[in-house]
Amino acid sequence: MITLSETATDKVKEFMASKDHADLALRIYVSKGGCSGFSYGMALDAAQEDDNVFEFNGVKVVIDPLSAPYLEGIEVDYVNSMMGGGFSINNPNAASSCGCGHSFRTKDDPGAANSCSH
Repeated sequence: MITLSETATDKVKEFMASKDHADLALRIYVSKGGCSGFSYGMALDAAQEDDNVFEFNGVKVVIDPLSAPYLEGIEVDYVNSMMGGGFSINNPNAASSCGCGHSFRTKDDPGAANSCSH
């Protein structure tokens, strides 16, 4: 199970409305790479047949089967700071993460680390 904060839900709804993408879902995924081994990704996308589908206050979130084990239990928030705003992912599966917060590794899988681009 994942959770999406009210602030994150509101931001996704705002973005979807501004782009006229109300029929799409928020896809959250993991890909190998980043400075710690795995990188997070988000996109507006149509749900696929084998996706895990969640709904939070009218926002559909989809996660592909390969990313699901790495994202189990995540908490997604939207945070405003002096540097601007952005989505934040708290991942209980991450054994460590990079300083920029865009990459992580798990206890059981180091992924495929690259040099940091953030």
